[in-house]
Amino acid sequence: MRDETTDDCGGGHACGADRDGDNGLLKLKPGRVAYGHFRRYECPRPVIGKTTTLRGIASLVTVRGGRITLAGRELTGRPPHVIARAGVAYVPSGRRVFSQLTVAQNLKLAARSCPARRGPWTTAQVYAVFPKLAELAGRGAGLLSGGEQQMLKLGRALLTQPDVLLLDEPTEGLSPLVVRELGGWLERLRDEGLSVLLTEQSAAFALRHASRGYILEKGQVRAGGPAGRLRDSTELHELLGVGQNEEA
Repeated sequence: MRDETTDDCGGGHACGADRDGDNGLLKLKPGRVAYGHFRRYECPRPVIGKTTTLRGIASLVTVRGGRITLAGRELTGRPPHVIARAGVAYVPSGRRVFSQLTVAQNLKLAARSCPARRGPWTTAQVYAVFPKLAELAGRGAGLLSGGEQQMLKLGRALLTQPDVLLLDEPTEGLSPLVVRELGGWLERLRDEGLSVLLTEQSAAFALRHASRGYILEKGQVRAGGPAGRLRDSTELHELLGVGQNEEA
């Protein structure tokens, strides 16, 4: 694993987006993800650019300026399926599963989506990380709880053999118990060497599990740095109204 400490979008294993829409809502310059590390973006209020950042990287919105690169490969403007097959897996917020299919069918479909990619993840390994999914393999995905659907979305993403995992507000709508379990899952994926770019409203949760963080305000990066320093910073308190000792 490498520790990337620079915030430019140059070479290396990088994944960054710079979107400048007609109203100039979001201009995101730094954005680097390194193997086995987490980056996370947080905002003082919703609809500021976190989801737009991830959707821009996944090519689900138009990127009007800047570059998106992965391991030196230019991905700017490429269609979503090319982004996915290059090793970028996007896990959106909300209940985004194929509700009419079973858990096993959802996973089987994901495993077939990037046939040319080779990697360590199999359905058996996903079940090992998320044993509950093995118990629910024959159940319709639409009947799962929020936490169970989050497990399923992560499992599907892993079966595409990603180099970078984009997680959009994974704690949304989850109980405190499931949020704690989610933190454990993310740390296990980090230990597996997977790169994660996480957007999250809960600063305490995200900075506990991230290597580095950035705070967005009105589409601009207002602060960033190692998660430990950012967690104890005055910027976090001033921009997000989060006390330095707050716990998730």
